[in-house]
Order: sequence, then C-alpha cells, then structure tokens
Amino acid sequence: MQPTPEQSPHHAYPDHWEADVVLRDGGTARIRPITTDDAERLVSFYEQVSDESKYYRFFAPYPRLSDRDVHRFTHHDYVDRVGLAVTIGGEFIGTVRYDRIDDRGRPASAPADEAEVAFLVQDAHQGRGVASALLEHIAAVARERGIRRFAAEVLPANNKMIKVFRDAGYTQRRSFEDGSVHLTLDLEPTEKSLAVQRGREQRAEARSVQRLLDPGSVAVIGTGRTTGGVGRTVLRNLLASGFTGRTYAVNRAFDEGLTTLDGVPAHRSLGEIDERVALAVIAVPAHRVPEAVADCGEHGVQGLVVLSAGYAERGSEGRELQRELVRQARSYGMRIIGPNAFGIINTAETVRLNASLAPESPARGRIGLFTQSGAIGIALLSGLHRRGAGLSSFISAGNRADVSGNDFLQYFFEDPDTDVALLYLESLGNPRKFTRLARRTAAVKPVVVVKGARHSGTSPPGHAVPVSRIPDTTVSALMRQAGVIRVDTVTEMVDAGLLLADQPLPAGPRVAILGNSESLGLLTYDACLAEGLRPRPPRDLTTAASPQDFRDALAEALADGTCDAVIVTAIPWVGENGEAESGDGEVLAAALRGAAAGGPAKPVAVVHVEIGGLAEALAAASSTAAPRPGPPTPAAARTTTPPTTAPGTATVPGTATGPGAAAAPETTTSPGTPATPPTAAAPGSPAMAPPAVRADRPAGHPAQQPDAAAGARTGAEQPQPARVGRIPAYPAAERAVRALAEAVKYAQWRRQAAVPGKVPEFLDDTIDEAGAAALIEAQLATAPDPRGRPLTHDEARELLGRYGIPVRPTLPAPAPEAAVAAAAVLGYPVALKTTAPHLRHRADLGGVRLDLADEEALRRAYGDLTDLLGKPAELLPVVQAMVPRGVDTVVRASIDAAAGAVLSFGLAGAPSELLGDTAHRLVPVTDRDAAELIRSIKAAPVLFGWRGSAPVDTAALEELLLRLSRLVDDHPEVVSVALEPVVVAPQGIAVLGASVRLAPPPPRGDLGPRRLPNY
Repeated sequence: MQPTPEQSPHHAYPDHWEADVVLRDGGTARIRPITTDDAERLVSFYEQVSDESKYYRFFAPYPRLSDRDVHRFTHHDYVDRVGLAVTIGGEFIGTVRYDRIDDRGRPASAPADEAEVAFLVQDAHQGRGVASALLEHIAAVARERGIRRFAAEVLPANNKMIKVFRDAGYTQRRSFEDGSVHLTLDLEPTEKSLAVQRGREQRAEARSVQRLLDPGSVAVIGTGRTTGGVGRTVLRNLLASGFTGRTYAVNRAFDEGLTTLDGVPAHRSLGEIDERVALAVIAVPAHRVPEAVADCGEHGVQGLVVLSAGYAERGSEGRELQRELVRQARSYGMRIIGPNAFGIINTAETVRLNASLAPESPARGRIGLFTQSGAIGIALLSGLHRRGAGLSSFISAGNRADVSGNDFLQYFFEDPDTDVALLYLESLGNPRKFTRLARRTAAVKPVVVVKGARHSGTSPPGHAVPVSRIPDTTVSALMRQAGVIRVDTVTEMVDAGLLLADQPLPAGPRVAILGNSESLGLLTYDACLAEGLRPRPPRDLTTAASPQDFRDALAEALADGTCDAVIVTAIPWVGENGEAESGDGEVLAAALRGAAAGGPAKPVAVVHVEIGGLAEALAAASSTAAPRPGPPTPAAARTTTPPTTAPGTATVPGTATGPGAAAAPETTTSPGTPATPPTAAAPGSPAMAPPAVRADRPAGHPAQQPDAAAGARTGAEQPQPARVGRIPAYPAAERAVRALAEAVKYAQWRRQAAVPGKVPEFLDDTIDEAGAAALIEAQLATAPDPRGRPLTHDEARELLGRYGIPVRPTLPAPAPEAAVAAAAVLGYPVALKTTAPHLRHRADLGGVRLDLADEEALRRAYGDLTDLLGKPAELLPVVQAMVPRGVDTVVRASIDAAAGAVLSFGLAGAPSELLGDTAHRLVPVTDRDAAELIRSIKAAPVLFGWRGSAPVDTAALEELLLRLSRLVDDHPEVVSVALEPVVVAPQGIAVLGASVRLAPPPPRGDLGPRRLPNY
C-alpha cells in the first residue's frame, strides 16, 4: 500500500528546495515548493492566465479550477508528487508539477524512475525565462528523488514550451502521438545542459547589473530638506553629473506643499510619482529601511542602492537585519547594492549616472571598477583621477549582501564600454564561481584584483559569507590559473590598469629601455630582471637629448623586432645656468605620442622624475575615453578597429588600440634553462622571435600560423601602427616595470588559453573508475564517523592503484627480526624509516637509513635508530625497497568546501615546508596545467638539470599529476591525498608514501540549478 502524504516519511517540507533566481530580464523571483496553504494563491494565479495558455496546459477549454483540482495541485508528498511555484511579491507567476509514473503511464512510486511534468506560466511573465528556471529546479528535485526521466505531452502549436524543452540541453527524444508531441528528457546533466544553464545565468546576472547602472529614472529616498546629509549629497551628485533620466526626491517628512527640491520633483512617497521608478537610492536610518523597501516593491522599482549603515558590520543582530533586507527586496523581484554602500557611477554618454557619495564623476573611460569598500573606492577614484584615467563604471558594494563581484564580472564580460576590470575584494562568497567567471572574462579582457583581508582567516565585518580556509598563496595561484592579474596593493592595481587599458599587450618579455639618464635606465634594467623580464641594455640619450631625440629613439625601438615593449625614462633638462628645466613636459609628451603613433603596436610606458606637465600631457589624449564598437566575444579578443574618439583626442586613422597583441611573441623556455644575457642589437635588426601572434585573433586564424622559415613575416602580418593615445607615466621605475611584467604574464596566459589543454585519452585505458567507486563505497560504509575516515596504507595503495598510481610496498618492522624478514621479501638494498608523526619524512633527525645492502647493515641501522630516537613502539619503523636516486617531491590534493578540489606540488622537505615553495592548480588539471604546475615553483630548475645534475623524468611526473587529478575529480569522496615522497628519477618515478582520507563529498552548488546565494 502506498503511503498517504500524511504517512510519507518525506512529507516534511523540503526548505532546501527554496531558491532565489535571476530571470532573463534581470529581475528576481523566488522558487519554492507548493504547500496546502497556497490554495488561494493558486486560484488567483489561474484566473490571471489566458484561455489560450489554459488550453495549452490541459488540452481543452478549462476556464477555472475545481475544488478537487485545487486540492490535487496543492497537496504533495514531495517524493512522487511535487509542485514548485515561482513567486514575486508573494504571488504565483508560474508553476510546475511532476507525477511519478510507471512504464504504462500510471501513477507509481519508487523504484519507478520516470515522471510526467507540466508547466504553466502567467502570460504577463512569459518570455522572462520563468519556465526555463522551473525546469532546472524541478529536474534537480526529481534527481534527488530518484527520477531519471521526464515525459511531457505538448500541443504542436505550443512552440514556446517545446522550445523550453529543446533548448535545455538534456538528452531528449521526440515523437508525435495522438495529435500531440511526446517528449522524453533524460535528467542526467550533460556538458550542453551545464553550458546552457551557465549561459542563461551569465546573461540574466549581467542584465540585472545593467538595469542598476542604466536606469531610466532614479528616486533618492531620504533626501534631506536642508543642504548636507547623505540623501541630499547623492541628489546633488546626480544633478551635477547630468543624469539623462528623470530624478525624484522622496522623503515622507516633506511638507505637503513642497513640490520641488533642487529643481527636481519632490514627493512624500513613491506612490505619488506618475511612473514606475527604475532605481531607488535609499539613504534613511536602518530602522526605516524596511518601510522604504516595501514602498519600492509595491510600486515596481527594479533595483536598490542602500547607503544606510547599521547592518552586518554591527554584529549578529545587524547580520539578521541584513538577511531580512535581502529577503524582503528579493520577494519583490529587486536586487540590492549594499547595504552600507558608497554608490554607483556610469559614465556612458547616454546615462551619466552618479548615484554615489563621490562629489565628482570620473572622466568617461574604458575601465570598470568594483570595490567592496567605500574608503578604498574613494582612494581609487582619487588615484585614477590624478592619473588622468577614465572609468566606464564604478560600483562600491559595501556589505555586498546581494549583488557581488561575481555579478559585476558577468556584466563586465558583456559590457562593450569596459576594456579592463579592476576589483578590490575582501571576501569571495563563491570562489568556484569566481574562478569560472574570471577565466571566461580574462580570455577577452584583463581582470585585475586586489584581495584584502588576506591573512585574517575571517571575513571583514559586514560580509556574511562562507570563509575559505585555504592559504592566501593558494588563492593567488588559483587566480593566476584563471588568468586573473593578482596584485598586492591598490596602487599596483591602478598602475596595471592604466597600462592594460591604453596599451597593446606585449608579445613577449623583451624590453627596450631608453632615456636621458643613465642611472634611471640602470634602475629600470635592474627592476626588469627582478620581475623576470628580459631587458636590453639601456640606451642613454644623454642629458642633452631633445624631445626630437626621444621621438627618434622611441621610433627605432618600436621598429626593432627584438623587443616587445619599451620603457622611456626621463629626467628634467639642465639649463645653461645649472637649474633644472621642467616645463617642456608637453613637448616631450607630444614627441613620444608621435613616435608611438607611427610605430608597431607595442606597449610603451614612461618613467619620469619631476618633469612638470609630462604626466598630464601624456594623459591628455587618453584612449580610455574612446568607445570601441561591439561587445567582446569569448572566441577572440577585441578587434583593432579604430574607435570613435572623444572630442579633442588626437588619433591616427586606421591604427590599432587597446590591449590586443603586439609584434613577435617570445618563445618560452623551461625554468631550468639559463636566461640569455642581454645584448645590444642594432635598431631595425631582424627579429629573433617567431612570427607575430596577435592576441586579438582567435586560434586558427591564418595570422596565428607561424611561417616555415624562422623569422619570416608576410606583409599582412607586419605589426600595425598604434593609435595615438594615453601613454601611462610612472614616478618610479619599479612601478612601471611591475605593471609591464603583469601585462607580459597576462598576455602569455591569454595566448595559451586560446588553445586549451586536455586530459590525454590514454589515461582512460588504465583507469578503473568503477572499481575505485566500489572500493570507496565499501570503505565509507564501514566508517562510524560521518566525517569519514583515513585509509590504511594497504587500502590507499589499492585505491591509488585503480588509477595507475603504484605505491611502493612498505612492511612494518616492530623488531629487528621483523625488519630482516621484510627485507628478505622486498630484496636488498632496503631503507629503514620511522613513521611516527613527529619523525615522519625527517631524514635530518636521523629517522631514515638508506642503502642497507645486507642483513648486517640492516640490524646495525636498527640498533642505531632505536638507541638514538627511542623504542620501536614509539618509532613505528618500516622497511622499504630502495628505488633509483632522484629528486624528492610531494604531491597533494585536497578539497576546500568553498574553492573546490586543489592539486598541489613542491619539492619535499625545506623548499615546500619551510619556504612555502608550492604550486597549486584547480582540479580538473589538463596536460598544460600539469606542465605549468611543476615549472612554476621557484625550485623547478632542480628538476631540469640544475648545476650539471641529470634532468629527471618530468613527463612521468606530469602523468602522475594528471592521474591524481582524475581520481579526485571522478570521486569527490576522496577529500585529501598526500603522496610523499615521490622520487623523480632520470627514468621513471616512485611513490614511496601515500595517505588518503575519504568522507561524504561536500555539496557542489555550482553543479545544481541557478540560485542566488543566501548569506
């Protein structure tokens, strides 16, 4: 007998199915299970559905629901019968329901694994992606309840519903039966369904931010009646920026006779305004914010900027107020920037929005800036203004309770007015998603990040997000893997941002240095070497050099195929009276811009010392103010089509701009290869690097294919001249060089990302995934602790062996006789080692004895070991066969609940443990990732023949990394693995020790249906 809903063990309300989602148009809605209390909402919802939609749902005229229908659609057991609703403002706008059926289409229970599904969306909300979001969530619910397939009957004329099923990306079958289309969907996620889901998420979240930054109207709630105060300041800034939309001042304390304030309509509430306001800026005390939010929600406001403080930054009570604020806003379909925000700015000519506390809007430019701190935001705005840089948009999110850096990455990716994204972050609410979004965005435009609160181990006050326990060095490595330019300070972020926004990407690390100061040139040369660049000897133009001399020298350097970038150093001229003449900065700037305009597209930076007007003049022709046509695409970088320039900006027609690529790329070498000493080359000498690879062309483009002859270049591949634009100026050589070094590394990453790595197919023939899964299931079934258990040595050997990772056998030696017996089994020579935790892997303490060639040597070593370090019961000695000599390394994999699975590599002992010389990559690791992993540690030259030693078998080491990555990716129950030591010999590797821990896998929110986080 099937259990009734009241008897069902699963009848408890599944609150984990509740989710806030962003719809296609950028608005939010809530998805939740339908309950018995929803009868009136269901009836009201149905009454608002058109007759046509009702017909498509029931295949017949169905004007109203009967009491029986209402009971059926509101009573579920949440196992075999499930209904979900999408709500806005507490009212239904869409529903979905499944009923489990058997192979004959009759109601059934488990183990039947098929269900019939049906949707109904209110006509006014069709086209917003409601049905698509419902399908994602009902499919996840069904998989949780053991349902593997959905069946649906759709009328042929119901094209919208057919499209929802067709576009979902699931494996499906279609047939035409009895006048309807019969659809069957396999609910197992596929690469296509995940791609569809993430594509919809990206477009929806980008649109939600775009609605905030491009509103047709703005209401400032809490505008003071007198000058001063937060609300009045924001209103003043809105008006001063020339906002192109309509502006309203709102304050319930306004006198009834007050109709205008500062020239804009004044109202006591939003209900008095004749239109639906798009954006509300809330500047009232925290205890009055709920009233203001309710007023906004009831009158159709699309988004909120909450400047009010007094939330999570004040402790647990404030944190609960913040959560309630988010719940309230989302219930009305609104998104929030804040609370405790500084505001938002959009400099687009069609918008000109300054809804912030910044007294002046920045100049229009190509840099998008997001910050989680108002104070840092003020500093960045000031710093960029001083450097003459313009912004496309600015967002200070405060406590980022809703809209976060991830949302703005989605927006920056699509925004055609943003060429470089700068982010100051103090917390990462969803590191997995951040790295995914950053990798996609970095493929088309630079992403520069400063991470605050790196070492505290906690989130800053106000940021109610999960805390990741992985070290900051690991976070930095994972950002680098995703193409993010990670810098340490906001000054470095501005330095890098200016170079990336206005200069093409360098094709390699070769740098020409020229200037009128030998000392400043040498400082620049030293800084280049320290940052891993390959500088040419500085060219000293002498202190008598004129601006024309600078122009000629820069033109020669740009035309030289042996350099990829140029740094110009300049000091004031010394007049006949011995005094410095610093007033010719404008003349020098014009000369440098002229040379850059006529030369190949290579980055140029200027280091100057107290030359009046130079930095300002170089910034005057800022290319950050010039919009570029068309949005970026993932397949290729921006084109070099010359943009329309701002008034007064000098340009050269038909020339390239922005962070595309330059001339010939530099061929990379292994870390073990010594750097070639810099030598002077005659200007205009043949290029020593391969042909040009333009970062603004996709892989496979004809210009990406190198010529057969080294150094050959066709006319079509000649470097293009650069457009006159902003040449970034720096007051110190180290700052200019550091910015250039970041650009070099980013350009190299982008070239490599154009051809993604892969997991070699040969691994599939030597991996027993099913056997490993059975072992893991059996081991976890015996674990009394729900947190899992460590595997024994033999268990770990068996599991790793299923993935082609052999671990050398280790035999216990609790007594000398046992040691001799073990050696007889393994064969001489052997090693005797202690495995006590305090002595493990500590050869420096005498806990390891190697190359014991016979029984006598073994007994003598055993006695020495116990005499020196303690009793066998304390030392836990083991015997292991000797392996060929090589380099001792350590390989680890671990799962962080927030960041995901991380693979780590380093040399065993002091390099990794004392110096922290360890490299990290996110799993799954590709062949390119594995190669980079072992080459990215500082001690990597030891693996490649350092100081005349024999190079070791790095190919075998890379294969080991790929196999371990595959293991933890296939089986998330493997929460940690440590292989130590892994001896890498000239031929082959040997894994001498292994520890593995199993546990129930942490939830993977990034693989489930779309949902906004709830912190």
